[in-house]
Amino acid sequence: MQKFHIKRGDAVVVISGSHKGKSGKVLELRPAKNRAVVEGVAMIKRHLKKSAENPQGKIAEREGTIHVSNLMLQATHASSKRAKKPAEAKS
Repeated sequence: MQKFHIKRGDAVVVISGSHKGKSGKVLELRPAKNRAVVEGVAMIKRHLKKSAENPQGKIAEREGTIHVSNLMLQATHASSKRAKKPAEAKS
């Protein structure tokens, strides 16, 4: 089994790709392909046929997957953006 730097339930930020800057919670990890499903990021549309549950049919939106190398923990992101304070001069 592979070890990832994120786990289910972590708050993450997308650091590269077409969804750069978006953030959300990790819903699922897919270790076979090194990918993760993040809440509200990489939304895809799925066309559903008419059926008993959907008498009219519909276009459902759900989350797609993102490669884990494009994700960073939210806490790490916040601390890296923090401005460094200048060193105070001692008198």
